[in-house]
Amino acid sequence: MLKFIKIEEDSRVPKYKQIVDSVIHNIAIGNFSINDKIPSINAVSEAFYLSRDTVERAYGILKERKIINPIIGKGYYISTNKISVKVNILFIINKLSTYKMSMFQSFIEHIGPNCHTDFQVYHCDETLFLNLLEKYESVYDYYVITPHFKTEELKHISYTEKVMDALNKIPSNKLIIMDNMSLPVASEVSQIYQDFENDIYDALLEGIVKIKKYKRLILVYPEKSLYPYPRRILFGFKKFCVEHDSHFEIIDEVYEDIILKEGDLFITIVEADLVKLVKQIRDEEFVLGDKIGVISYNDTPLKELLGITVMSTDFKFLGRETASMIENNQKGIIKVPFHFIDRNSI
Repeated sequence: MLKFIKIEEDSRVPKYKQIVDSVIHNIAIGNFSINDKIPSINAVSEAFYLSRDTVERAYGILKERKIINPIIGKGYYISTNKISVKVNILFIINKLSTYKMSMFQSFIEHIGPNCHTDFQVYHCDETLFLNLLEKYESVYDYYVITPHFKTEELKHISYTEKVMDALNKIPSNKLIIMDNMSLPVASEVSQIYQDFENDIYDALLEGIVKIKKYKRLILVYPEKSLYPYPRRILFGFKKFCVEHDSHFEIIDEVYEDIILKEGDLFITIVEADLVKLVKQIRDEEFVLGDKIGVISYNDTPLKELLGITVMSTDFKFLGRETASMIENNQKGIIKVPFHFIDRNSI
C-alpha cells in the first residue's frame, strides 16, 4: 500500500497533511477499502524519510476524523469508505443557551452536504478553550469560534493573552470569529459580530415612544455570573439614559422581595431574573405593560409565547451568514442585525 501514498518533497503543503490527503484520496478512488491495514508509522517514516512525529500527527488526524481505527498490537485499519466530506468544521461556542443553539441550528441548516461539523462548548472557561484548540490543532479546515470568557471574579472578558496566542496559530483563512468583535485579530480573519454597546442603544431608541412613558429604567445586569455578559451592554444603556434624560438604575439581580413601583421599566438579561420579575409583578397584581414594563435581552420562543418585548440579535442570521461564508469561500466583516420587537410587556 505504500506505493499509493504520495509525498511531494517540493510542495509547500506540510508533509503530515499530504499523508492525510493521500489516504483520503486513495479511499475515495477505491485503492484502500474498509478493514485494509495501512502501513505502520515506522514504515511510512522510513519510506519517505520523515520523522515519526510527522507521521503520528497525520495518523492522529485520520483517527480523529474516524477514517482509520487503531487496533492494539496489530496496527491501523481503514474504518470507512464514505469519503464524501470535503470540509471539516469545528464549531466552538461559549455556552449552551436557547439563542446560541438557534444560531448553531441555523448554521447546520445552511451549511452544505459536503461539510461535516463538530460541536464543542467551553463554558466561558479559558483552560477548557485552550485545551480544545490544542487537541484539535490542524485537524479542521475551519474553526468557527464565539469568544466570551470569564475572569476569576466571574466578570466578562473577550480574550486573554493565552487565548490570542492560541488563535494566532490558526491560519487566518481558516478562522471565523462570531458574536464578538473585540479581539485584536489579523485583518484577514473573517468576523460576523454583535456590537453590544450600540445594539442596545439603537434598540432602546427604536422603542423610545413607549419607553418614555416610564419614570425609571432599571437594567438588571449580573455583576458576577457563570456566563458573564459584555460590559459594553452597560455602556450602551447608560449612554441612552444620559442622552435622553431618563432616570435609571442598575441592579445586580431581581431580588425575591424587590420593591416594585408604578412607572418602572425593567430590562432583564438573565432568564431567571425575567421569571422572578414577572412572577412578582403578577403576585402584586400589577398589569404587565401598564404600570410596570419589562424588556428582555435576546428572544426565545417562550418569550414570544408570553408576549415579552425583547431586543435581540438575529441569531438565525448569524448562523446562516457564517455558513454562507464557508460555502462560498468568502471573507469579510459582517454586522449582525439587532432588533427591538415590541410585544405586550411595555
